[in-house]
Amino acid sequence: MMRHYITELELDNGIKGLLINIPDASVMSFNFGFRAGDYYAPSKDKLETAHLMEHLILGANKKFPRSRDFQADIQRNGAYSNASTSIYDINYEAECADFEWKRILDRSILSLTQPLFLEDEFIAEFGNVKEELASRSNSHYSHLSLALREAYGLKSVMTFQKRYEKVENVNLEDIINHYKNTHYSANMRFIIAGRLNPNRRRHIKSMLENIELPDGPKTRKILPKQVPKALKKPVFIPNDTVENFYFYFDTFIRRRMDDKEIDAVNLLNSILTETLHSKILGTAREQGLVYSMSSSLNYDNDYTNWWFGSQVRPQNARALFDIIIEELEKVFAGDVSQDDIKAAKQYRLGQFQRSAQTVHGIATGYLYRYFFDETIDNFYDTPQKIKAVTRPRIVKTANDLFKEKIWGIGVLGGNDRQVANKLADQVKVLWG
Repeated sequence: MMRHYITELELDNGIKGLLINIPDASVMSFNFGFRAGDYYAPSKDKLETAHLMEHLILGANKKFPRSRDFQADIQRNGAYSNASTSIYDINYEAECADFEWKRILDRSILSLTQPLFLEDEFIAEFGNVKEELASRSNSHYSHLSLALREAYGLKSVMTFQKRYEKVENVNLEDIINHYKNTHYSANMRFIIAGRLNPNRRRHIKSMLENIELPDGPKTRKILPKQVPKALKKPVFIPNDTVENFYFYFDTFIRRRMDDKEIDAVNLLNSILTETLHSKILGTAREQGLVYSMSSSLNYDNDYTNWWFGSQVRPQNARALFDIIIEELEKVFAGDVSQDDIKAAKQYRLGQFQRSAQTVHGIATGYLYRYFFDETIDNFYDTPQKIKAVTRPRIVKTANDLFKEKIWGIGVLGGNDRQVANKLADQVKVLWG
């Protein structure tokens, strides 16, 4: 792991963030986040407002009259710049060689504070966003996952197919207003990582203290309350161009699990699906049933969600689900061997070490939790957290995720809804 030191900075204008000093770094990494994502769009019919604005922010500004000029200037010494929109956030990131850190920081702040929102660039980015949505619509996994989340009643979620249809509702005025309503100081969080000597820290602090963003409230935008509901029937998306079919099933608990519980399920995912010798994927591969299989944990303020998903040929589906059910029922009963736990811990420790070898990797390791709830989830604690997971914690947490009986399953492929119904009947045993 690269040696690093963290300082949290809280400024009078409401901006908060982390300065991560990495003395051995040869690059600098900049991340700026605003709660400005899809949830904060003017309406569900204009959900693409945030996404379109994100594209335009990195376009023309008061110093560079064309987007191409600005991008050429950013990239002239190999620097990287990008942005992304999620349900809650828009994140802007840049990475550059150490020798030009000051110039790239200046350009990053320039794009955030002085965008021009030109009509011709709006028309161009409108076309680019439509192309992006059309491309994302080709992902069957995304289509099914988003359709399921809509069915669970989660807010500001919509399939890319629907987003493509509704993008026409957004106009340039919507984007300008969204910028003014979201890109104010108290709504901004940052993580800057690299070789941060005292002079650099003073310069960064001064730039952020004097940043010229739109006027706004003195507090950060709040997150919504999300209450998932159980599905009364499976989600089924017919598609007879798919020879096999895609599936996901989810189970929810209506609270955010604590860090120890999350660590336990993450370790359990390693045991069940993450490797070719794992209990579910490894067994299914040995029997020639499936090429890949995934499971993961999602969490929000008000819920935690554990999901399993894959694509499988119809003739193999029942046998694959038998394996999934058998292995999960073993976990519920406490049948998790210490050897498997030890092996999973070694696997996760190795993963962690690989992730912490770059400036970008370290910054990213802190980003999600800090931007979400301002928790500083220290990297140096990670090995001990992995080692601290116990069998009783794994077993209890897995059982807790199924005890509220909030669940659902979705299938994409073919034209026969009975496939989804039969799989739902087969897997519902997991919820008693």
